[in-house]
Amino acid sequence: MGDAQLQPNYPKGITFEHVWASLDKLTQEQRETSRTVEETSRQIKELGKRFGDFTNSFGDVVEYMISPNLQEKFRDLGYDFQEASTKHKVRDKKNDISFEIDVFLQNGDIAMLVEIKTNLTISDINKHIIRLEKMRKYADLRGDKRRFLGAVAGIVIEDDEREYALNQGFFLIEPTGENFNITLPNGKPKEW
Repeated sequence: MGDAQLQPNYPKGITFEHVWASLDKLTQEQRETSRTVEETSRQIKELGKRFGDFTNSFGDVVEYMISPNLQEKFRDLGYDFQEASTKHKVRDKKNDISFEIDVFLQNGDIAMLVEIKTNLTISDINKHIIRLEKMRKYADLRGDKRRFLGAVAGIVIEDDEREYALNQGFFLIEPTGENFNITLPNGKPKEW
């Protein structure tokens, strides 16, 4: 047995120094690869942030195009909202209720929550239903007996999304040339 069996059996011509140098080179390459991956990751995050900022800005433009004339348009449909606000925030930490309303129209008896998207999806519509349910809960906790209605708006609205929104009891707001049109829900507008 002895010390001869404890000695590594390297292939001929390879020494411990060769192996050590190869490991050192491999370690340096891994560090360099890691720095490259970190830099790429940072660049992807920055690009995502910039794209997000762009789409948010475009969404703001859509809101500002639609919101100024909403009160007048709804008045023509028989809804007289004296107050209108944009980016209306509801925060109730105690009851874990928190959300934002793109446009909030209200009077003493009724309020309208309007969700505005560049490209309206079924997911957006479902999220607005949840928002209205939260609004109802928030109002009930405060003894607010107003009725709440919903509306969704979009620059791009496909036929399926249009039909889905109307079937959910929402008013549908969409552009028509330089103006916009409000389509009444299929059947009676849903109240929350």
